[in-house]
Amino acid sequence: MMQRGNFSMGYSTDRIPRKMGICGGNGRGPMSTFRILVADDHEVVRKGLVALLQAQPEWQVCGEAGEGREAVDKAQQLKPDVVILDIGMPNLNGLEATRQILKTNPQARVLILTLHDSDQVVREVLNAGARGFLLKSDAARDLVAAVEALRRDKTYFTSKVAAMVLEGYLKGGKPGALVTPGRNRLTPREREIVQLLAEGKSTKEVAVALGLSVKTAETHRSNIMRKLQLHSVSDLVLYAVRNNIVHVVQAGIE
Repeated sequence: MMQRGNFSMGYSTDRIPRKMGICGGNGRGPMSTFRILVADDHEVVRKGLVALLQAQPEWQVCGEAGEGREAVDKAQQLKPDVVILDIGMPNLNGLEATRQILKTNPQARVLILTLHDSDQVVREVLNAGARGFLLKSDAARDLVAAVEALRRDKTYFTSKVAAMVLEGYLKGGKPGALVTPGRNRLTPREREIVQLLAEGKSTKEVAVALGLSVKTAETHRSNIMRKLQLHSVSDLVLYAVRNNIVHVVQAGIE
C-alpha cells in the first residue's frame, strides 16, 4: 500500500516495502539541525526556496549554488542532509549533479525540481538516485512537505511518479531498473561533455571546464559523435535536448 501524505499533489512513499531501496534510516536524532543545500540557476527562484526553508525551526540552508558543478563542489564541502537541485542547470544538469553527489556522499538525499513530469524525465530522475521529485509549479505549496519527507528518511514524489514506482515494484523491479537506453550509451564524462558542447562551449572551453587537455577533449568529442552516429553540432544539440541533458527554457515559464 502507498500512503497519501497530508498534501494534495505529492506522495510520501513510506509504505512501500524497504527492500525497494527507497527508504532507510541514518540514525540522525530528530532535534539535530537539519542542513540543506539549494541549487537553482535562477536567483529569484533560489532565494524564494531558501526563504521557505529557513522559516522552518531547526532547518538551516547551509549553502546555495547557481549551477550544477558548483552544487557538486558545495555538497562535497558542506555535507548537507538534503540537496535540492533544479534539473535544468547550466554546465552540469541536475541529473548528472545528483549522480556525482551521491557517488561521494551516498547518505545525502536529493530532491529534484523540474518544470515537467514526462515519463522520460521521471525515469531519468529515478535512475539518477533522487529521493524526491517536485514540480516547480507546486514548490510554493509542497516544498516544505517534500523536504520533511526526506528529513524523515522517506521519499516524496508526485502522484504520477509514485504510481510508476509502485508499478515497478509490483513487477518485481526497482526504480533503478527504469532505464533510458539512449543516454546509458554514454559514460558520465561523455554526458558532461555533451552538455557543455550543446550549451555552445568550444572544445577548448570544454577542456578548461573539465580540467582536460584540448587533445583529450577533442578525442572525447570525436568518440561521442561516432558512438551516437551524429554528424554535426546541431545533431548533438538535438540529441541533448531529446535526452534531457540540456533543457530548453520557454519564454514566460521560468
